[in-house]
Amino acid sequence: MIKKSGEVDKILTIPIKNEKLWSPSKPHLYDLSLSLMKNGKVMDSVGSYFGMRKISIGKDSKGITRILLNNKFVFLRGPLDQGYWPDGLYTAPTDNALKYDLQIIKKLGFNMVRKHQKVEPQRWYYWCDKLGLVVFQDMPGPHWENNFKSKETIETDKEFKKELERMIKSHWNHPSIVMWVLFNEGWGQHDTENLTNLVKETDPSRLVDDASGWVDKKVGDVIDVHHYPDPFSPKPEANRAAVLGEFGGLGLAIQGHLWETQQCSYKKMHNNNDFLKNYKRLAKKVRLLKEKPGLSTAVYTQLTDVESEINGLMTYDRKIIKLSFKISTFLK
Repeated sequence: MIKKSGEVDKILTIPIKNEKLWSPSKPHLYDLSLSLMKNGKVMDSVGSYFGMRKISIGKDSKGITRILLNNKFVFLRGPLDQGYWPDGLYTAPTDNALKYDLQIIKKLGFNMVRKHQKVEPQRWYYWCDKLGLVVFQDMPGPHWENNFKSKETIETDKEFKKELERMIKSHWNHPSIVMWVLFNEGWGQHDTENLTNLVKETDPSRLVDDASGWVDKKVGDVIDVHHYPDPFSPKPEANRAAVLGEFGGLGLAIQGHLWETQQCSYKKMHNNNDFLKNYKRLAKKVRLLKEKPGLSTAVYTQLTDVESEINGLMTYDRKIIKLSFKISTFLK
């Protein structure tokens, strides 16, 4: 145990020797206890935790631009997670329900998750910290229009900037979050270059994805494409790593667990064997793209079915897991 004391409103520096770094394989967290003292008596106290890790862009042993975790290339693979629930829509029924989704992601062999167009309660990120899941965090889009300006969108763009800064500052203590995703598929995309710089200035410790899919403005730390159903990788650039922000979308309807009469997916599967066969085929292609041209991250669509969408790895009610735990997802 390390103890440090000092005056109120002064920065305390705590030396840590032989530090244990946070990673998906070893999500080490340090406990932290703070007490406010007066005349030797505890007036107030609070408990927390922190993790130590580094996220950066650099070259691997073959000279390929990669996303590096603690200065090492770790291939990041995981599902797109919209965070919908059949009984509460955007609200999970319990804390255990939040934890359960993330436990399933880990059991399926993934090491990351892209939180899609939603900001979760702090407990969700706590479980990512605790269980060891890297998070790509989307900023929810303000509107669907792309490069269209009206009186309404000008006002929403102002609000977007304000809420973007609030999201970052209210969540930047979570070691699991390694990248902020500004825009998705051009939804409300605007002023990309300036907003990317703003995020970098606000939180220089993390990566920035200027646009996941569609409208890349050649800024930020990654070049991110969407490609359905089969995976694809852009070519890594000198200072930007290659990310496949969405792919897959194999749709398997499980009778008795459907919420809509009309179902949609990127490619309909006829049965479980058909689903597993095609999933393995996609996973094999991802492994090849990791080597050439040098894909750093692959995000599969998606974790759960959502109402009419039947392309989840689980049903909407979480009662059926479509993918066997025995199947290795992507090359580690």
